[in-house]
Amino acid sequence: MRAIVQRVSSASVSIGQGATRSLVGKIGAGLIVFLGVGRADGEREAAFMAEKIAGLRIFMDKKEKMNLALLDLGLEVLVISQFTLYGDARKGRRPSFSQAADNDKALWLYQGFVRHLGSLGIHTEQGAFGQIMYIEAALEGPVSILLDSEKQF
Repeated sequence: MRAIVQRVSSASVSIGQGATRSLVGKIGAGLIVFLGVGRADGEREAAFMAEKIAGLRIFMDKKEKMNLALLDLGLEVLVISQFTLYGDARKGRRPSFSQAADNDKALWLYQGFVRHLGSLGIHTEQGAFGQIMYIEAALEGPVSILLDSEKQF
């Protein structure tokens, strides 16, 4: 499982075009998490990533040091499914997504990740799985962290 975690002062996601665009999820201060599910991932990876992100100390304390986590501050998370995190562009110009999980497995683990965050007491909003989404985020810092359950980076 892979994630891009970004600190935000607010974020939202909507689907649809023009007048039919509708808001799907919206948060205030917290994190936007772009989550990719790999073929080899399971419940253990979903739980690991949720706990890692919940405890990630990337928020400022009173001394302006990144020392606080979501759990410390009671902040929110907007989770966006993004299979393209498994894109491999080492050959040619068209990325291969062969290491990304199939839709059914990815949805199941995406929902498991969201449930696990909720079980930790974190308010979580979601994107629309498998849909074209329009995302707005007010990045703070900016602070962007790359995570990989296989600890490749």
